[in-house]
Amino acid sequence: MRLRIQRATWPRNALILTDTPHPDCPDCDGVGGTEHHYGDHDTGEYAGTNWEPCTCWHETRRWLLLPLPSLPRWLRRRRHSADPWGPGHSDEPPF
Repeated sequence: MRLRIQRATWPRNALILTDTPHPDCPDCDGVGGTEHHYGDHDTGEYAGTNWEPCTCWHETRRWLLLPLPSLPRWLRRRRHSADPWGPGHSDEPPF
């Protein structure tokens, strides 16, 4: 088992300790699983991808380390306009 610290956002912000795939796994090459693309039987068009997890890790194995507080509502940034710098900003030279 190879552990790492990761930030989770659901169901609430937290730091978690999670399992990672073995980097030298001969079955998945350290990716953690294998993708199987499949197509529609009648048309042959791409229809989706199935993910088969490898046995070298458990993607559901995780432990909560530290719950993180969320920002207060009044402190969150909200951008109402399309301009990311806010109203009144111009990138034109001042002359």
